[in-house]
Amino acid sequence: MDNYHVVAEGSGWKLHLQGDSRALLNAPTKAQLLEQLPGYMEGRTGSVKIHTATGQIEDERTYPRSADPRRSKG
Repeated sequence: MDNYHVVAEGSGWKLHLQGDSRALLNAPTKAQLLEQLPGYMEGRTGSVKIHTATGQIEDERTYPRSADPRRSKG
């Protein structure tokens, strides 16, 4: 499973693969980037850590969504 990060950079937001600084997606706002995220992650398996503007992790999403451990009991 790959690890991705949504982070603020410059005047916008980007999605990048952990260990690689190249942007896979770019958007002027976090909300716009998060709208693009499901389409990009379709067919991919990974964990996306969503950061605040200050760099702290505020949320984590697993793709495909059916693999999200929060949905399992226990």
